[in-house]
Amino acid sequence: MTMIQGSVEPGFESVRDAFRENFEQHGEIGAAVCAWLEGRKVVDLWGGLACRKPEKPWRKDEMVLVFSVTKGLMALAFLMLADQGRLDYDAPVSAYWPEFQGAGKEAITVRQLFNHRSGLCAIDRKITTEDLRHHPERVHAALVAQAPLWEPGSAQGYGAISLGLYGAELFRRITGESVGRFFAREVAAPLNVDVHIGLPETLEERVARIYPVTIAERLLRTLPEVITGKTPEGRIIRAFLNRNSATARAFSNPGMGPQGFEIFNDPEIHRMELLWVNAIATARGLARVYAALAEGGELDGVRLCSPEILQGPQERQSWGFDRVLHKEMGFSLGFVKEEPHLFSPNEAAFGHPGMGGAVGFADPSRRLAFAYVMNRMDRRLRSPRALRLCHALYRAL
Repeated sequence: MTMIQGSVEPGFESVRDAFRENFEQHGEIGAAVCAWLEGRKVVDLWGGLACRKPEKPWRKDEMVLVFSVTKGLMALAFLMLADQGRLDYDAPVSAYWPEFQGAGKEAITVRQLFNHRSGLCAIDRKITTEDLRHHPERVHAALVAQAPLWEPGSAQGYGAISLGLYGAELFRRITGESVGRFFAREVAAPLNVDVHIGLPETLEERVARIYPVTIAERLLRTLPEVITGKTPEGRIIRAFLNRNSATARAFSNPGMGPQGFEIFNDPEIHRMELLWVNAIATARGLARVYAALAEGGELDGVRLCSPEILQGPQERQSWGFDRVLHKEMGFSLGFVKEEPHLFSPNEAAFGHPGMGGAVGFADPSRRLAFAYVMNRMDRRLRSPRALRLCHALYRAL
């Protein structure tokens, strides 16, 4: 039996029960979950293994890579710039980055880019891991050469990789520094949280190993859904069979190479700033960041942003069928909006899930924040292990 460590406030025992059930019945390897309500921490749990061989327990301060949860942290950095008057979401991207405007991108606004309505869900010119590490000029050339896949503003398509690439360059143009450095100084340090975009080498020993879904398992379990097309996962794999589809193009460049998802266990990857994928965090740290947002931008005397600027993420700025993810969903200023059975039933909720199951979100309408991180990836867009914890949390309110 897996030992569950940590604590819950009275009334939140159902979250601990759901967390334990994930280990005992649903194959969890190592994980942590944390929640805040009305400015206080009410759930803080961890358990399982950070590594199977050699066996290593998941420690209180264990960190793990959280995939697209990273995009929510990037969105917060841009939100803070807007709050400081350094960014106008309705200005064209080219106002900050003149070279951006070619290939039909002239009128694309920052808002369209971050609401995934720019048509820039894919990058067609090849970008390699070597380019990301050592050749920013090649990455820049690919970004400025890209044309929208459809008329900007006319449809929604998730920039699974591209938003991070465009966001990184746009942030540098506005501030002269990277999102990771800004986040470390303006968010992580003041809040005293273990949330990193670009991990310091000295912290590598605290990072849990990721266990990806094997290709065989993914195909075996998803094949019936591919045939019927009744789930987003099935429709996505169908779309991948057409290399020219928006879905295939959105997820394929830059690629992971022969290592597949195992590349995300590489310490060198951990040290990079890949704004679409490689933030490394504790659940406790993520939940504390979102708790500040759930409290109107301030927690324990640390102010990240104003309550007024947080009205933006609480609105549904884009909602509809997503051409990349093949499901109904919404975005607002880089955050994912609430969905049925995710985040919460409340329209004000916003955050970001990550591939495999990790998630962080704020629900200002309930003054609630939540984060879940794990190392065994799930094949589904929305991990049932994560959803089970979300449901237990809301039942406890």
